[in-house]
Amino acid sequence: MKICEILDRSKDPFISFEIIPPARGRSAKEIYEIIDELIEFNPPFIDVTSHAADSYYVEQENGTFTRHIKRKRPGTIGLCAAIKYRYKLEAVPHLLCQGFNRQETEDALIELNYLGIENVLAIRGDQLQYQKAHISGREVNEHALDLVKQISNMNRGKYQEDILDADESDFCIGVGGYPEKHPDSPSSAADIRYLKQKVDAGAQYIVTQMFFNNQDYYDFVDRCHAEGINIPIIPGLKLLTRKAQLNSLPHSFYVNIPDELVKAFEGAENAHERAEIGMAHAVKQCEDLLNNGMGSLHFYVMQDARLVKKVAKKLNLV
Repeated sequence: MKICEILDRSKDPFISFEIIPPARGRSAKEIYEIIDELIEFNPPFIDVTSHAADSYYVEQENGTFTRHIKRKRPGTIGLCAAIKYRYKLEAVPHLLCQGFNRQETEDALIELNYLGIENVLAIRGDQLQYQKAHISGREVNEHALDLVKQISNMNRGKYQEDILDADESDFCIGVGGYPEKHPDSPSSAADIRYLKQKVDAGAQYIVTQMFFNNQDYYDFVDRCHAEGINIPIIPGLKLLTRKAQLNSLPHSFYVNIPDELVKAFEGAENAHERAEIGMAHAVKQCEDLLNNGMGSLHFYVMQDARLVKKVAKKLNLV
């Protein structure tokens, strides 16, 4: 079932989750264990992130460094197939602009179509240290808007090369939204205009970046509606559970953490107390969103399934 249909038909609030593939060389068992932890909440869909190749450096014995290039977390398509057929849930693979050309993206979409996976999330992806050399005749999607257009073209039977009587795909397209503004947008107003372009190009629902102040989400929804964006906007949530996240999350995701939450974390005596503070804040966020009519909540799980499970249980949405 398409995500837009799930959102339209759902009578009761629900929780969905986002997970990341295991690191290269690790078993999918650890991912199945995470899903097994969360399955009791009947998530109608699970997102699986995608990761392009990037570079890293290894120090040699003589003190020099060698550059290595690899995808550290392959397996998005395989995991999505497992989720759909092992757990009977809808899987939403992330498709990236960064690190992939349009031909590679088309191949991935064809594979997903063959697997019966109907939903994709189209995002630009993080800027990479490693940029693949452009092969002659191979085009890239510079922005998420370009990626949405490519998927929409396939839904109309238009591929990268002219194919007579090509079959149409039928993907439901999701895109990301940024309550606190995308870091590369010149202004909040421009950010909403860019988002509207993606909606006009074929996006059917929006999942927001994590936020820790619900008013940021409500203001974002109001700005979207004022711009004529009327597709579902799913709030994305992340548990703040470790002190290191006070620096890592704002640095990596360009989000603000409320000062009262920062003070509480800084005053906590141990890791257990900080986890309890973070979970309490998440529960408060969720209850406020649900009380204000939100029909769905989307958790960025990463490896915090146990703590996410505790929060979900307190919401009584099983």
